[in-house]
Amino acid sequence: MTTDDVSALVAEVEEQERALVLPRFTHDDAWRLGCLLVELASERGLAVTIDVRKGTQQVFHAALEGTTPDNDSWVERKVRVVYRFGASSYLVGLRARAKGVDFAEQHQLPLQEYAAHGGAFPVRVDGVGVVGVVTVSGLPQADDHALVVEALRTFAGTQG
Repeated sequence: MTTDDVSALVAEVEEQERALVLPRFTHDDAWRLGCLLVELASERGLAVTIDVRKGTQQVFHAALEGTTPDNDSWVERKVRVVYRFGASSYLVGLRARAKGVDFAEQHQLPLQEYAAHGGAFPVRVDGVGVVGVVTVSGLPQADDHALVVEALRTFAGTQG
């Protein structure tokens, strides 16, 4: 992937984050979003772990057939990136890549605790900011990210 490709992808993900802002996010909303992700993944036969948090509280967690405890570790590491940087784990990793730097080195963060790989997306509420994180782990990082974005778009459409 060229530098121009990475820059275009950064712009695309930044636009996704600007567009995917919810009017509210309750515990019930977190549960419904998690269930939507399970439904999408199950229909496609995807082996993923799904995690939805409101604040720092884990409100929804599902590990579908074919996942392992390692997926839970990836979820935790991606979630830490979102909370630390206020952006999706994919965007944080892409920004480092666009600068030609290694994320872990750039920020002096241990790889065992932080993973700037796609799949964790900030849940933003209009007028409030980041109130939670929705995460998928188990697919290539771009696919983890895309599944979360698809679910958030669908979910946002139901909140209208």
